[in-house]
Amino acid sequence: MTTLPSTDALTDLGHVVVIDDDPSVRRSLCTMLERAGYRVTDYESADAFLQNPVLPSPAVLLLDMRMPGTTGVMLQAKLKTLVTHPVPIVFVSGDSRPDEIIAAMKQGAIDFLLKPFTAQAMLDVITRAMQVAVQSQEVSNKQAMVSERLQRLTPRELEICHWMVRGFSNQQIASLDGGAAATIKLHRSRVMEKMQTDSLPELIDMLAGLHLPAPKRQGGAAV
Repeated sequence: MTTLPSTDALTDLGHVVVIDDDPSVRRSLCTMLERAGYRVTDYESADAFLQNPVLPSPAVLLLDMRMPGTTGVMLQAKLKTLVTHPVPIVFVSGDSRPDEIIAAMKQGAIDFLLKPFTAQAMLDVITRAMQVAVQSQEVSNKQAMVSERLQRLTPRELEICHWMVRGFSNQQIASLDGGAAATIKLHRSRVMEKMQTDSLPELIDMLAGLHLPAPKRQGGAAV
């Protein structure tokens, strides 16, 4: 039995882009997704989508594997050059060849829905794919935010930040680059202010996984 929320309980769960050359399949998918609370845009072909490749975020692509013109796997490959972050793709297929499935999986497909499938199976897969889309958006937003804040730092402050996230004290930084500890303390305060953090652990967590350029000089650097 397909579980759908009541109309009063519907919320914006994200955007699903449906691409399928079968009008009846397209209508059915769109109806089910809209009733479940998703915003939906549909296209009759991959080529039609490529004429205006808009993917609101977070979004999931529900994509037919076999279509005239640009196939689903071909579109999947093209999207890598069209979007700034990965878009979760769920393929719909009735008779895909093993090589097509392998190619799609290698390119990061979330799952396959093999026809015929139930509405509940489709909604379960879309829910999981949308979770991936939301997480990807959150990571992208965080990276953009951190990048914007890092750009506020002067070259000298960026050097100090490099040592701060590695756990160096003011005195240790002074010993490394020849600066005065009091001046380094001032730079450290400015780094915290510009990065909008209240503590060193918060700054370290914010910059985790990012590569900060190492100071060009580690001795006698101007302050």
